[in-house]
Amino acid sequence: MLTSQLYNIFKQYPVVTTDSRVCPDGAIFFALKGPTFNGNNYAESAIEKGCSYAVVDEWDESKKRPQHIILVDDVLAVLQKLANHHRRTFKTPVIAITGTNGKTTTKELAAAVLSKEFRVLYTQGNFNNHIGVPLTLLSMTEEHEIAVIEMGASHPGDIKELCEIAEPNFGLITNVGIAHLEGFQSVENVVKTKKELFDYLEDNNGKIFFNSVLKDVISLLPSTSVNVYGKDDSSLFVSGSVLSNYPYLEFEWRFFESKHQVKTHLIGDYNMDNALAAITIGSFFGINSEFINDALEAYVPKNSRSQFEKTEKNTLVIDAYNANPTSMKAALDSFVNYPLSPKALILGEMRELGGVSQEEHQQLVDLIEAYSFTKVYLVGKSFEGLDTSFPVYDNVGELIQEFSSNPILDHCILIKGSNGVQLHKVVDVL
Repeated sequence: MLTSQLYNIFKQYPVVTTDSRVCPDGAIFFALKGPTFNGNNYAESAIEKGCSYAVVDEWDESKKRPQHIILVDDVLAVLQKLANHHRRTFKTPVIAITGTNGKTTTKELAAAVLSKEFRVLYTQGNFNNHIGVPLTLLSMTEEHEIAVIEMGASHPGDIKELCEIAEPNFGLITNVGIAHLEGFQSVENVVKTKKELFDYLEDNNGKIFFNSVLKDVISLLPSTSVNVYGKDDSSLFVSGSVLSNYPYLEFEWRFFESKHQVKTHLIGDYNMDNALAAITIGSFFGINSEFINDALEAYVPKNSRSQFEKTEKNTLVIDAYNANPTSMKAALDSFVNYPLSPKALILGEMRELGGVSQEEHQQLVDLIEAYSFTKVYLVGKSFEGLDTSFPVYDNVGELIQEFSSNPILDHCILIKGSNGVQLHKVVDVL
């Protein structure tokens, strides 16, 4: 079936699902496959549950194929082509956001700022990969005036592929650091892959919002249309200076001759880059400065991202959704300056680092040794066998048992680790 033919069906049934457990009436089910699942096995079930059509790339030819089962060569490729076709039917500006750290927070802040004046489509959660981006685009309607699309990557070429699907007009890279080396193999490949967004925009007359911290790692072609933002440099399009990072980030920002102060609900001065990115996007699209401040001050992070919480026992700094060497160092550098003591650390292992995992975890341990934290708890097998005096727990369950027997009290505690470690579970016992 041609993309145009499928699109005619999509216009009649403009709801897409890839989960056979979630089948709204009239939806189209795309039977995706993965290492541990095969959506083709659930196509008929999806129809029975309410879907009007199911798109599959496997079918038992001994069985008669119902009219509402559409057989294609590759379901994922068809989903991506359909999303690109749908995106092309709109003139809606698309802003793409990628980076090693901070892309989800930046996306959320940018969407909050833009929503002051526009009807905004933006990535929900972290649906930022080769499946999530198409699904986000397929939710675009005529009501949307602007879109903010988060793009994640774990292999070279990932951002290029997502750009070809989403065809962004604008873009920014939050930062570039050490992450997903299991797929990238080297930091140089991380840089090249993130830069694929800028390369796409350069080739397609797009505009770039450029974080000044990238100037040493990413070079731009002279003809690129760029708006630069950063810290402590009034010559930039937007500039900012930290005023306080406890308990939440408070900073001053400048746009041309005007100055503004904003008090956020974000923890850590490392989040100022994310806020400045949102301010730059908002300012470019003409959002009033007071509206920008209102949006930033009203935004409250969720899902164990940049959260500050006081319990009956302790003060918690919760940033346990993701972790890599770059974000770990930023979090520690910020936390060590918090005006509270005593301080404790609960750190989960950093995953997907490939062959450099042991080296990076040892460097993290060495960094912690240089500080004077009262208590340190390390969680995950990646910490085993390292040169450290800190206690290591295989999993969060073991740590929870430790706190049941030996509770920690009256501390300011930083909780950070890869999401798979599930450190959010320890919050209830602190």
